[in-house]
Amino acid sequence: MPATTVLNAHALLLDMDGTLVNSDAVVERVWRRWAGAHGLDPEEALKVVHGRQGYATMAVLLPDRPVEQNYADNRELLAQETSDVDGVVPIAGAPAFMTSLTGLSYALVTSADEALAQARMAAAGLPIPQVRVTAEMAGASKPDPEGFLKGAADLGHDPADCVVFEDSEAGIAAGKAAGMRVIGVGPRAAAHNPTAHVDDLTQVRVEALPDGTVRLHVATRGA
Repeated sequence: MPATTVLNAHALLLDMDGTLVNSDAVVERVWRRWAGAHGLDPEEALKVVHGRQGYATMAVLLPDRPVEQNYADNRELLAQETSDVDGVVPIAGAPAFMTSLTGLSYALVTSADEALAQARMAAAGLPIPQVRVTAEMAGASKPDPEGFLKGAADLGHDPADCVVFEDSEAGIAAGKAAGMRVIGVGPRAAAHNPTAHVDDLTQVRVEALPDGTVRLHVATRGA
């Protein structure tokens, strides 16, 4: 039977890829090419790419490689991803979800850099949040909590008063490490014990409360 989880929060912190925007087609194209060029199994590589900045993924896949080379490759991959938006679409429910946040406290916290975030949100037809933490602003990649902690600080709220929306193992781990509740979105999130899990954003209803806080009604797939 479906069940509803209700969460109150002062602010929402939103991942982009896999949470608001479905960019899997581009991510798979770019990373399959990179993995093949480095003698790696593309299927194994794709198991660890989601949620992390590119250089951090490369460090997992090629642990003995100099970090400078990972940063150089990451810049090249970001450029490829920014110029390739074929197949980038909004996650189901994302347009209405974003509209429902008008006037509330929320931020984008993404492993994409500013140019890639702008390109993908535009391709998906979604407004880009005024407050955002992109790759240039965080010294450490998810699963480190730095990005989410910075997002909370930029919005002026305590971590415990924030709710994270995430799709990946690394992102969910980062949200938990930041001391935040996490709504997992999509199939990747289900296995990583978020506070609540939804298939997509059609299962989330945002209620703006008179004091400016938000109440989330999350239609989970209960047993």
